[in-house]
Amino acid sequence: MQDILAIYPGSFDPVSNGHLDIIERASKIFSRLIVLVSLNPHKKYLFSEEERVDMLKVATKHLVNVEVVSSNLLVIDFAKAKGAKVIVRGIRNQEDFINEQNLYAFNHTLDKDIDTIALFPSANTLFISSSGIKELALFHDDIKDFVPVSLADFIVKTIRERFK
Repeated sequence: MQDILAIYPGSFDPVSNGHLDIIERASKIFSRLIVLVSLNPHKKYLFSEEERVDMLKVATKHLVNVEVVSSNLLVIDFAKAKGAKVIVRGIRNQEDFINEQNLYAFNHTLDKDIDTIALFPSANTLFISSSGIKELALFHDDIKDFVPVSLADFIVKTIRERFK
């Protein structure tokens, strides 16, 4: 396998099994994968940057070629600084497709040497969203099918505390 570093950016607020599905599959395609907790100025986060990084480290500890970090740089600038050749994105629906297509156009204009590859979530995780997880937890529904089991209690407790 050729040594190719890829970046999988996202807010991961919180990490879901959909995110983990993309991470696990991308880790099989690329020799190294950096999962990047990145800043989206249009989002208000429930979990701190440190909590999101920690959750991802727990969820990916079984993947030897995956590193989890955070950065306030533009994703394309972070990828360039790390020498990455690929940005991995997950696409669940048409809205995601349009957003990712626009991001790709901007990124490709800024650096033509870094490409974007989109992965579709597996069928059993296609519908999972972080906002859906937050809503289920807030209304006392079980989220264990939608998040890494080892993080479910922490995610539920944190959501309920912060929405009081």
